[in-house]
Amino acid sequence: MVHLQPDPFLNELTSMFEKSTETGSVWVTLKRSSLKSKVQRNKMKTAGSPIEYRCLVRATDGKKTIATSVGMKDHQRFQASYATILKAHMTALKKRERKDKKKAVETDKKEGDSKKKPKV
Repeated sequence: MVHLQPDPFLNELTSMFEKSTETGSVWVTLKRSSLKSKVQRNKMKTAGSPIEYRCLVRATDGKKTIATSVGMKDHQRFQASYATILKAHMTALKKRERKDKKKAVETDKKEGDSKKKPKV
């Protein structure tokens, strides 16, 4: 796994998306991480020093895996750039089929009328 700075990571992510337009997928995971081992975190807790958490972002296309970690200061800028990339490359998604509300209500009423039994 290649650990990159945020800007080169976004460039690599863009190229991954472009390579997978015809076939393939890109998986992106985001996770909170302190980038320290459990032992080091426990020592920091007992010492009373604050633990700085970062956002660990990983992306893979099945062949190549890249990663970056984003701090609190850069998070807003990174998230905006990341959202722009996602919007630009999610063109293969299908539109959701929505039922017409009036037709759905009318069909429900008709089914409800036919289910009722006449009183004898």
